Amino acid sequence: MLKRAEQMDLTRQRIVEAAATLHGTVGPAATTIAAIADLAGVTRVTVYRHFPDNTSLFGACSAHWQSQQRLPDPGAWAQIGDPAKRLAAGLADLYRFYGAGEAMLTNIYRDFDALPRAQQVGLQDRHEQMRDLLAAPFDGPPAQLRLIRGVVGHAVSFWTWRSLCLTNGLSQQEAVDLMTQAVMAVAADA
Repeated sequence: MLKRAEQMDLTRQRIVEAAATLHGTVGPAATTIAAIADLAGVTRVTVYRHFPDNTSLFGACSAHWQSQQRLPDPGAWAQIGDPAKRLAAGLADLYRFYGAGEAMLTNIYRDFDALPRAQQVGLQDRHEQMRDLLAAPFDGPPAQLRLIRGVVGHAVSFWTWRSLCLTNGLSQQEAVDLMTQAVMAVAADA
């Protein structure tokens, strides 16, 4: 019994690793159960036995990939009271993460509409939480705070990082500085 359970765990891990590999290379939209099964060396039925739906497979794949990353630490950002310093620290942490996970994150965000609904909601919620945390220390009238939230929301976007750093060749620090200056300009425009 114990050996069978160990074999099942190993099979499950091979399936998760195969799904993560395919998500990182061809993207979630082009990843098929047949391709996962082939790469994992199992049958499609075995994949379905371990993961009866796309949500459970994607959740396990995401957890596996994230366990291998140094994730952003919003808790550390929250300890910084100064708006500009919190923003710069948060963006530096976030842009570091984006740079390290660029291949996978490009595929995930590109294929956003193909993701299970739970993962879509999770990504949107994390984006909003990061935006709100980085915008929280700013003060001003409601109309100005709405603009600040909008610019901070743009700054925390993966696509903003990708445009600044990959498409336009800015360093991570230059991108952080530029986005911090943009937010601070809106905040100063009272």
